[in-house]
Amino acid sequence: MKQNRILSLVLAGALALNLAACGAPSGSTAASGAASSEAAASSAASSAAAASSEAAEAAYPLTLTDQAGREVTLEAEPETLVSGYYISTSLLIALGLEDQLVGIEAKADSRPIYARSAPQLLDLPSVGTAKEFDLEGCLALEPDLVILPLKLQDSADTLAEMGVPALVVNPEDQDLLNEAVTLIGEATNTSDRAAALLDFAAGQEERLAQALEGAETPSVYLAGNSDFLSTAGDAMYQADMIRMAGGVNAAAEITDTYWATVSYEQVLAWDPDYIVLASDASYTVDDVLNDPSLAGCKAVENGSVVQIPGDAEAWDSPVPSGILGSVWLASVLHPEECPAEEAQAVINEFYETFYGFTYSEN
Repeated sequence: MKQNRILSLVLAGALALNLAACGAPSGSTAASGAASSEAAASSAASSAAAASSEAAEAAYPLTLTDQAGREVTLEAEPETLVSGYYISTSLLIALGLEDQLVGIEAKADSRPIYARSAPQLLDLPSVGTAKEFDLEGCLALEPDLVILPLKLQDSADTLAEMGVPALVVNPEDQDLLNEAVTLIGEATNTSDRAAALLDFAAGQEERLAQALEGAETPSVYLAGNSDFLSTAGDAMYQADMIRMAGGVNAAAEITDTYWATVSYEQVLAWDPDYIVLASDASYTVDDVLNDPSLAGCKAVENGSVVQIPGDAEAWDSPVPSGILGSVWLASVLHPEECPAEEAQAVINEFYETFYGFTYSEN
C-alpha cells in the first residue's frame, strides 16, 4: 500500500507541474516543451518521494472530531470499512481502500465510477440508504470503521454505543469536502494520498484562475436533475463550480442551502448566457431548447444549453472528482482560454491517477 501511495504522489506532482504550462505562449518549441515536461516530471518525482518519506504514519489509538462535531476514537488502523454514502465510497476508492470495503450504500449499480474503477464493489452487501439504513446488516459485517452522511448521525451514535466507530461526514461545499477528505485520510492512515487528491484540486483551481484572469464572466443558470425550474443558490457546492469555471451563478441572489424552485419568469428575468443541466437530469438539452416558455431567453436563442457529463460521476456534486466539473465547464464557457482538449487531458489524468482507468476510453 505504501508503494501505491508514493506512486500516486509522484503522478499527481508530475501532473500539476505539466499542467502549469497550460496557456504558455504558442511560440514555445516542441523540443523545449518536451524538455520542460521531462524536467518537471523528474522534479515532481523527487519532491513527491521526499514528501512521502517524511509523511508520518498515523498513531493509534487515534481520536478525531467528525463533521457532526462528534469525537470518534479508533483503537487501531481500520482494516474493514463500511460506507453508507456514495461520496465517501468514491473517496475510499480514490484513497486506494476499495479492497477494505465490506459493505456500501444501496443502488451501487447506479454509480458508473464503481463499475469502471472497482467492479468488485457491486457484489458487496448493501447497508441501505440515508432514509432506510440497515443497522443490523451493518453490524453483521463487523466493520472496524463505518462512514455515514450527516442524515445518519443517529445511526452513527447507535453504532458507537455498540462499540463500532462511526464517522459522520457532511461534504456540502468545497471547504467541507476538503475537510472530509482530510478526516477520512487521517482515520484510514492514507493522509499522503488524501493530500495528493487535495493538491490536485487546488492545482486545478489555481490553473483556472490564472487562465481566466481578466476574462468575461458569463451568467450561468444551473438546472436541477428532476426539474428544470430547480436551481442551486449561492450557498451550494454548484455555485463554487460555476465560479471556478469563470462564470457567475444566475441564481446567486438565492441563499438557500438546498435546491430552490423558481419560475420561468424568473429565469427569463435573469436571462442567462448559458443554461447547464445537471449530469443526471431527467430531461434533455433538446427539451430545454424547444421549451416555448423559454422563448427569448439568451441561452436558448444562442443554443448555449449543455449538460454536465455523467459517464463516471456527477461532477456537479461534492465528490472527490468535483473539480473536474469546473475544468469541463471552463472549456465550455471559455474555449479559447481553456481548450476542450486540455480539459480532456486533465480529466483523463485524474482518473488514471486516482481510479486506475482512462475516462475517455468507454
